[in-house]
Amino acid sequence: MSQITPEDNISTKRKRLIFRSWHRGTREIDVLLGKFADMHIPKFDAKQLADYDRFLINSDPDIFNWITGIEPVPPSEDNNVVALLINFFKCGKEDSPPTSGESGKRKISQ
Repeated sequence: MSQITPEDNISTKRKRLIFRSWHRGTREIDVLLGKFADMHIPKFDAKQLADYDRFLINSDPDIFNWITGIEPVPPSEDNNVVALLINFFKCGKEDSPPTSGESGKRKISQ
């Protein structure tokens, strides 16, 4: 009988989060979150995976509004993972997180 290691649990969680990202309900969010998940989840540590898992509980309209800047990201969801997702959306497959001092909130330039 084989033992389940912490690495197996993290691997399973990564696969589950990638699947959930691609199967949300609205095609636009499926594509955006799916591409983000494919690129970033394999590199996430346990805390980042937990933050992303919690983020996926939100509705597609809320997620869309936050990443497009229609609404500000609420403080409960404003973390490095969400900032990385917003940066990914804004810059297209951007691999680096925002610089210090930047949050997940987009600024509208005039």
